[in-house]
Amino acid sequence: MSIKPPENSRREKEFHVGDIVRVCDSMQSKYEYILNEPIGKNFDSHFRPELTPLQMLKLGVFEGKYINDCQKEFPKEWFHKAKLSPTPDIEKNYFRIKSRQPLSEWIRKGWITPDDPDPRGWFHWYCRYYLGRRIPEVDTRQIKRWRAFSRHRAQIIKNCESGNLHCRPRQRQALLQWAYDPFV
Repeated sequence: MSIKPPENSRREKEFHVGDIVRVCDSMQSKYEYILNEPIGKNFDSHFRPELTPLQMLKLGVFEGKYINDCQKEFPKEWFHKAKLSPTPDIEKNYFRIKSRQPLSEWIRKGWITPDDPDPRGWFHWYCRYYLGRRIPEVDTRQIKRWRAFSRHRAQIIKNCESGNLHCRPRQRQALLQWAYDPFV
């Protein structure tokens, strides 16, 4: 069973600096934010993701179960070929391996807090950042987490023969879920 984008979703070209994005989904209601930057532009100099949200969703992340109920918030193009599922499905992940923890674990570890504007975690933040939202304190924290994740990329490069995608598939799936190129 596939999940189709809502009919009234906007295209990427319809998002503009100054737009107010209103959010109402299963985890947030009455939340809104302003787009401060053009979509996909003007990232912090310490944040250079290798994949866009569209690319990540198309390749297969989070077992297909992540931002399914908040598609109206994001460009409809992101979901045209996204591998989504109404329930978690490892087959939706590119590397066909479980590589995520439940949100309860993220909350327990303090990676998501009650006052966090992105209750689904890092990828939720990245989608909004890519769209153009900027919240300096939140951005700094999330970019720091993203940069720390590069250690997994270094481990793959150190321990895997170039082109061997069967080497460390869990780490590769995790890289994909953090916008790093998992095909190193």
